[in-house]
Amino acid sequence: MISIADNLNNVRQRIKKAQTSSPVRLLAVSKTRTADEVDTLHQLGVDEFGENYLQEALEKIAALNAQHEQSIIWHFIGPIQSNKTRQIAEQFDWVQSVDREKIVTRLNEQRPDNLPPLNVCIQININDEQSKSGIAPEQLTELARQVSASPRLQLRGLMTIPAATQSDAELNASLNTMHNLFRNLQTQYPSVDTLSMGMSSDIEAAIQSGSTMVRVGTALFGPRTS
Repeated sequence: MISIADNLNNVRQRIKKAQTSSPVRLLAVSKTRTADEVDTLHQLGVDEFGENYLQEALEKIAALNAQHEQSIIWHFIGPIQSNKTRQIAEQFDWVQSVDREKIVTRLNEQRPDNLPPLNVCIQININDEQSKSGIAPEQLTELARQVSASPRLQLRGLMTIPAATQSDAELNASLNTMHNLFRNLQTQYPSVDTLSMGMSSDIEAAIQSGSTMVRVGTALFGPRTS
């Protein structure tokens, strides 16, 4: 049986072979995975974990943060409901799925004063899919301005989930469009350093198109059983 350690080594090799110069960060997508599985990866040197489901994530955060003395960096990467923003603002280090002005306002108001600013990536719906969250590229200027003007938030970059049904050429076009949006945003905001795109199936293509962070679940943990 292939172990999580073997999977991690394979993913790291894929990242290493694909990256050109700048290092690419690995975000382990741990939705539906147990605290024990997260703990195993953390002990192997993975510090950043992405969660989609708030209640499930809060249980893992409570179980693991005390054990590891806050050394795990938690990212919320799922759709954000207005009634969940307080717990996200209080418990997470990053939010990658910001896509509405109302959510920006609530996260800023609800981020505790004793914590550093909440790191924010704006989610772009690059293929205009009805089933996915995210804004259209033409909405980015205004939403980025609002995030940047929020004192308890730190604008860090962009996140996207390209359509799974694209051809290789279409996928590359989507990824390159994201990279152009990212580079343009960097010229306006010095804090922007993160382009979060690429998952288990398209790590290489995303990195070659300029991704600085890949979000990997299945290739690390294996197929989900539920």
